[in-house]
Amino acid sequence: MDKRIIKQIILVIILFFIFIYVQRDNLTTYAGLRPASETLDFNEPPRASENRPIIQSSDEEINIRVFEESHPAVVNISTVTLSVNFWRQIIPREGQGSGFIIDRKGYILTNNHVIENAREIRVTLANGEKLPAELVGRDPYSDIAVIKIAPDKVNVAMTLGDSDKIRVGQKAIAIGNPFGLSHTLTTGVISALGRSIETADGIEIDEIIQTDAAINPGNSGGPLLNSSGEVIGINTAIFSLSGGNQGIGFAIPVNRAREIAGNLITIGRVPRSWLGIESVPIDDQLAYALGFPAGYGLLIQKVFPLSPADRAGLNGGDRYAIISGMQVIIGGDLIVTIDNEKITDNRRLVSILNRKKIGQAITVEFYRGKSLMKVEIVLAERESAPI
Repeated sequence: MDKRIIKQIILVIILFFIFIYVQRDNLTTYAGLRPASETLDFNEPPRASENRPIIQSSDEEINIRVFEESHPAVVNISTVTLSVNFWRQIIPREGQGSGFIIDRKGYILTNNHVIENAREIRVTLANGEKLPAELVGRDPYSDIAVIKIAPDKVNVAMTLGDSDKIRVGQKAIAIGNPFGLSHTLTTGVISALGRSIETADGIEIDEIIQTDAAINPGNSGGPLLNSSGEVIGINTAIFSLSGGNQGIGFAIPVNRAREIAGNLITIGRVPRSWLGIESVPIDDQLAYALGFPAGYGLLIQKVFPLSPADRAGLNGGDRYAIISGMQVIIGGDLIVTIDNEKITDNRRLVSILNRKKIGQAITVEFYRGKSLMKVEIVLAERESAPI
């Protein structure tokens, strides 16, 4: 072999070992920059042996206490409803919501829309036990429902507070099962009082509590609590463009829910006041065509015999007319206010009547032709669908 080639090979081998040696020193140097794990000086909390308690703010203490005292009475509600698909096949559908136990007899308060049309209702307690539940009664006009489980499974119940005493700015705590995540606590404040919302069935519910405590699908029917752990509302709806929480949630005041639940439990229904009319809303165009000075109100189509409206002398229509392509019964009175509240449609009328007591007198302002008149009407109990 050529001596020159042998020298080149030896040189390559020498250079290789030199490279290995240099890299070994570098690795040792880098490793030396990393301290051993036992020498790291993390800022860790004191050990329990030092007897230094974890400091909690008063707000944290309230959240913890309210949750620990209240969550055992909050339940998850699962339902099965039946629907018909395109091929007319019956398809079971599952739904979820929340509720809370209101007494030791096993009664649970929730929303009507949580259990509406359910063929099967099941309740999951805080300890994970699953129980069948029966429907006691429901009221779509207030979105309140009561279901019941076996009383021997109940060992705790919620304390109902006084929603008439709540104030904007006070603490609000929601517990429920959003998206099926059981016993989730969120906090916020009472953002506003006296709001109005419309249900999926087009029913207007007023005097609603607004809160920024996070409320999401699945929270419906769960309790809204104050700092004392008392129920002040029933979480019922959210305002959202995305379907999730956007800081605007709504709850039904517990005082109203207490009254309605009592009626559902004792008599199986909710007595409501009745005026005794059928009516249609009018606009400026229709009002002008009929000669009414007001461009809004409810045009009475029919007055039911022996109803409060009939006894007060209100008149229904007596003839048909086609106005702007719509058939209308004309000749009746036009109701514009009740107790000085403007009436623009039937939803508003129902909302006002739902706040009134049976036997309560109301002042109705109406037009008969161009004459503005007032009459006092004593409300009776509603016995059928018309208002």
